[in-house]
Amino acid sequence: MSDRQRPWSDDGVEHGRILVLSDNPIARAVAAIASTVGRTVVVEPADDGGPGLDPRPGDAVVLCDHDAPDAPAVLRAALASEAAYVAMMASRRRAAGLVEELLAEGVDVSTLHVPAGHDLGGRAPGEIALSVVAEIVAESHGRPGGPMRG
Repeated sequence: MSDRQRPWSDDGVEHGRILVLSDNPIARAVAAIASTVGRTVVVEPADDGGPGLDPRPGDAVVLCDHDAPDAPAVLRAALASEAAYVAMMASRRRAAGLVEELLAEGVDVSTLHVPAGHDLGGRAPGEIALSVVAEIVAESHGRPGGPMRG
């Protein structure tokens, strides 16, 4: 089969890790789906941020628990890092207070994805995780996501 006929590539592209806080059904689904698409996933189970996610350039940080005691500190550090993607699971209404707190501290939240993921309409943990991983993959390739048909 020629390369023109093959819709995929064997070329190994390096991607950053996906760092997830904390361990819950959505985080576990993100880990399963992201691992399937070849991404390295680190799930920090401690809802206080544990030893720290320590994002590196190209990493994606996903806060799956906006009620975690250390959520503001985790977001503050992730937004100040060279992470390529920073997101929080929450409705816009529930996240508003946290975002306002960060803005009051002078944190630039313009790159924060909240709510995280693409609008697929899913409500189950796996469906939510799929939308988040899809957004991370699209962002890592410089794409907006959406349908491929014209």
